[in-house]
Amino acid sequence: MKLAILGATGSIGQSAARLAEAFPDKLQITALTCARNVEKLAADIMRFRPEAAAVRGPDERKKLAALLKAAGLKPTPHILCGEKGQIAAATETGADVVLSAIAGGAGLPPTMAAAKRGLKVALANKESLVMAGDLVMAAAARAGAAIIPVDSEHSAIFQAFGGNLAGRNVRRLILTASGGPFRGLKAPALETVSRAAALAHPRWAMGPKVTCDSATMMNKGLELIEAHHLFSIDYDRLEVLVHPQSVVHSIVEYVDGSQLAQLGPADMRLPLAYAFSHPERWPLLPDRPGRGLKGYRPLELAGAKGRLTFEKPDRATFRALALAENAGRVGGTAPAILSGANEEAVDLFLAGVIGFADITRLVEKTLEAIPSAPLKNVGEAVAAANEAKRLAKGLSLELLR
Repeated sequence: MKLAILGATGSIGQSAARLAEAFPDKLQITALTCARNVEKLAADIMRFRPEAAAVRGPDERKKLAALLKAAGLKPTPHILCGEKGQIAAATETGADVVLSAIAGGAGLPPTMAAAKRGLKVALANKESLVMAGDLVMAAAARAGAAIIPVDSEHSAIFQAFGGNLAGRNVRRLILTASGGPFRGLKAPALETVSRAAALAHPRWAMGPKVTCDSATMMNKGLELIEAHHLFSIDYDRLEVLVHPQSVVHSIVEYVDGSQLAQLGPADMRLPLAYAFSHPERWPLLPDRPGRGLKGYRPLELAGAKGRLTFEKPDRATFRALALAENAGRVGGTAPAILSGANEEAVDLFLAGVIGFADITRLVEKTLEAIPSAPLKNVGEAVAAANEAKRLAKGLSLELLR
């Protein structure tokens, strides 16, 4: 199976690379991409020898070429750059599977291109469906592309559905959330939390943007929108429960009251492997020498001392969840505006420009300032997100006065 990894230097991309090392007979990497982290990308190129690589722009391309030349790599991959480079890496390198793991709205154009090409897309970039879910899913259906979710919550539902994106007789879907590092805190306490505290996730090792989204619970709001599009289910039948142990990854409730849950270790290599291998399953557990993944452990329920707890999210404190759900219900360009504003707000927080609680305030102000419009194409979604980024950056100055 030939694999293109978009966003290779992030946590999801690195997990996929570890899978490729563990299963060299099953995965051959044909393309690797990143934005700016060319040093890590160069190291991965040396390991996997893809035929193509893509980076953010000409400066990064020049730097990558110099690193590979200094390392004496021959032959060197075709080095691409920009949005067109990401699209080409996904669609023109002979990949059978495209892992869409670019952070933020930049992942939408190559995801759409892969869907239009009829490729299997292992989807870890939730913004693709948040910003333009109807368009992406329709394009995939027309081209016969398989969209396989990688987010642990959506993978859990996909598995409970028996490896399908549609389930029959479903009453509701319940997405679980860890609650992030600030579970139990009230709104006043969030005014003074630090960057380091926001990035200290209690269960998952993720990139800074996703980790910060988890801390605000925006991540779960984005996942509600993603689930709506992936599984063609209305928002009235989507729920969130906080489950601090991160053992149950999501639950499907059927009309007869039965609930099917997928349980597993908090390790992203599991949903990644299932997205790649579906409809099969690869032997991830090290049940004998030379088999399975390093550092991968089976789920031991007794290790949790028999306690799996669930609670409703504190929507009054973590208002990002409601903002996202409302944007999803409004539809049109509203989710793209939400996504762009949140992306900019998180960047500003991580840069130390605004406080943690200002992230949600900034997203809310941006949504109030920009009216939603009908969405006809991906370009309009990208434009709406970019407009939201510009406005959010300007509004951030008001928060500092």
